[in-house]
Amino acid sequence: MFAVIMTGGKQYRVAEGDVIKVEKLKGEAGDKLDLTPLFIAGDKILTGEDAAKFVVSAELVDHGKHKKIYIRKYKSGIQYRKRTGHRQQFTALKIVGIKG
Repeated sequence: MFAVIMTGGKQYRVAEGDVIKVEKLKGEAGDKLDLTPLFIAGDKILTGEDAAKFVVSAELVDHGKHKKIYIRKYKSGIQYRKRTGHRQQFTALKIVGIKG
């Protein structure tokens, strides 16, 4: 059985035991979270109000930063070059179970 959840404006396909990296959430390591799924697939496929009856339980594992990405800007003819970097923060969640 798997579910599709939404957090941080993005959708994630999760199953029990998965560890996913999502946009940074508030909380400490070991905190429990309950997420409402958009979609459940198992013996049957459930969406909408039927899927909303289920709860995806997750445990906050830790916080961190992704690898650095570099942004380069360039304008030809005027010797303009600029390079900046960015490291997006994330929260690692372990999916404990999908209950309904």
